[in-house]
Amino acid sequence: MSDVTTKDLIAMFDAIGAMIEANKGHLSELDGVIGDADHGVTMNIGFSAVTEALAALDTSATEPTAVFNIAAKSFLNAVGASSGPLYATAFMRAGAAVKGKASLDREAVVETIGAMAKGIQDRGKATRGEKTMVDAWLPGAEAAEAARDAGQPLEACLAAAAAAAAAGAESTKAMLATKGRASRLGERAIGHVDPGAASAALILATIARTLAPEGPL
Repeated sequence: MSDVTTKDLIAMFDAIGAMIEANKGHLSELDGVIGDADHGVTMNIGFSAVTEALAALDTSATEPTAVFNIAAKSFLNAVGASSGPLYATAFMRAGAAVKGKASLDREAVVETIGAMAKGIQDRGKATRGEKTMVDAWLPGAEAAEAARDAGQPLEACLAAAAAAAAAGAESTKAMLATKGRASRLGERAIGHVDPGAASAALILATIARTLAPEGPL
């Protein structure tokens, strides 16, 4: 496929916003079991602010890095909960990764996913196996990088990321939580998917569908 443009990235954020809106009840229900029951609502507020801010951009005069930077600022201003700084950091890291690029080729898109995953991990000081969104983001980024290193096209890289993120989210069912409110539940958290990992998997699936519509997802 052709390189990803600023217009494509805005369409991607629009699609993520619509997906979160459609799934906010489900995500809050997941959060109600092990958290504050507001994850879906919080994510919806954040991505609604992002799509509103991006709608005002002149795509012909805006580089991809600005899209991510505006997304970061908008999300953080709208969301004071823990997901605010996490996703703001993710988008800022993505913006830094593509600085100076007019459009994004396969390498740049894969780097962007890796930068977002690393940003979330660094900001949250979390690692794999702690029942957080990192359990979806890290496998997703690693799968995209592995597909790229194997010479696969962007569609396959993004499909691999989405599949690995979905598996990673599902794997949180068996985990004890060591971060956030869920950590207070001890073994009672076992058997429940982490809501942050669930939303991360949905986000990566949406990225794959919008940036690589001809792919297998």
